[in-house]
Amino acid sequence: MGLGEDYCERLYLTGLLHDVGKIGVRDAVLSKPGALTDEEFEEIKEHPDKGWAILQDLNPLSYVLPSVLHHHENYDGRGYPDNLAGEDIPLDGRILAVADAYDAMTSDRPYRSGMPHEKAEAILRNGAGSQWDAEGIDAFFRAMPDILHIKETYAPRTPPQRKKPQSV
Repeated sequence: MGLGEDYCERLYLTGLLHDVGKIGVRDAVLSKPGALTDEEFEEIKEHPDKGWAILQDLNPLSYVLPSVLHHHENYDGRGYPDNLAGEDIPLDGRILAVADAYDAMTSDRPYRSGMPHEKAEAILRNGAGSQWDAEGIDAFFRAMPDILHIKETYAPRTPPQRKKPQSV
């Protein structure tokens, strides 16, 4: 999409934080093995606002707020939380919507196994211009060789152990 390295670094951090609002969603809903009730789905739909509330006072991270809030807006205006449409959706939110959807479709969940790449690709291409920004979909698939390479070679890092101070 012609975005610079600094922009992409900020977008990467935004991607790491975009679902922080799920902290405010009950575990029983997040890990439910079956279909969600309407009430449970309404609870899930609150996570963008909850994420915004968690992060909004952290001034050095203010750039993440538009995507945290708007990564579930649909290009046709049928998303949430604000029913934004088209280019009224911040660019970061439009980009993350595509990446988040692909990740959700291809990852295992408590209620289903991840779908094959080809099926997720067909769903994304079919939703280009309605659910997702068509330009974002095109860019995503231009980057797909790199995405698949990262996905195939990814190994979670082992977090360092904190050294506790010795007792006095």
